[in-house]
Amino acid sequence: MSENKETKSKFVLTGEVISDKMDKTIVVQVERTFIHDRYQKVIRLYKKYKVHDENKNAKVGDTVEIYEGRPVSKTKYMHLSRVLRSL
Repeated sequence: MSENKETKSKFVLTGEVISDKMDKTIVVQVERTFIHDRYQKVIRLYKKYKVHDENKNAKVGDTVEIYEGRPVSKTKYMHLSRVLRSL
């Protein structure tokens, strides 16, 4: 129950797993779209996050939900909440 509380109060993102080669770590690519102010063109920006996956649930190609938590290492501060769609 405490995990659900954490995910609701923290910053939550949805993205696709692009790498699972590290131990207990996955790399998730999150896409953000917005319309440019001047040119009125749809812009797509991608950002990669290193995500802590304690039980190694996610595989490459899965769509996952991640949330911000306490830092695990120098570059890893996101945690896996759940796998939304598995391939």
